Amino acid sequence: MNLFSQEKNHFKLPNAELIYVPNCFSKDDSDTYFKNLKLTTDWQHDDITIFGKTYKQPRLTALFGDSDKPYSYSNIEMLPKPLTSILKTIKQQTENITNHNFNTVLANYYRNGNDSNGWHADNEKELGINPIIASVSFGETRPFHFKHRHIKEQRYKLNLEHGSLLIMKGEMQHYWLHQIAKTKKSIGERINLTFRTIVSD
Repeated sequence: MNLFSQEKNHFKLPNAELIYVPNCFSKDDSDTYFKNLKLTTDWQHDDITIFGKTYKQPRLTALFGDSDKPYSYSNIEMLPKPLTSILKTIKQQTENITNHNFNTVLANYYRNGNDSNGWHADNEKELGINPIIASVSFGETRPFHFKHRHIKEQRYKLNLEHGSLLIMKGEMQHYWLHQIAKTKKSIGERINLTFRTIVSD
């Protein structure tokens, strides 16, 4: 099935809008951003509880925002740090392309193929109804898997490249799950910035 429209980089999916911009940031800028984010971010390694068992989360994270509003997922509550100048620059370019204002960014640092993010949806109540999520990737290309909750044949994979932007809109967080799966391949580091808007008090 040909999902992809080359003109608009727009996936034709039921109950969702998915737009991919492979070269949103230049290679030179992407290299600079990756190095800066890796070295200057105060990465945290939280515990996560799944089915009553507690593990270290299989990646490092950090939260930044324009306000002091916390963000919670998987029984983890994070308090945002102020946006850095580089994050503000990346955020501005992302907002120009998406035509949407974001006030929070969750950063994820995948150190190798063992780091991952399991099946989930960005449907926390703080994000409101039908949130727009803008996902920026720097570093190693990793496959982004996504599947419909109810239509079994609607299951796909998209490689998220260095300097790319993925935009999830519409009802996607209600009807679709997504993940970055583990791999046994020897691969390098990746940093992902997921820009979002926290709307609750």
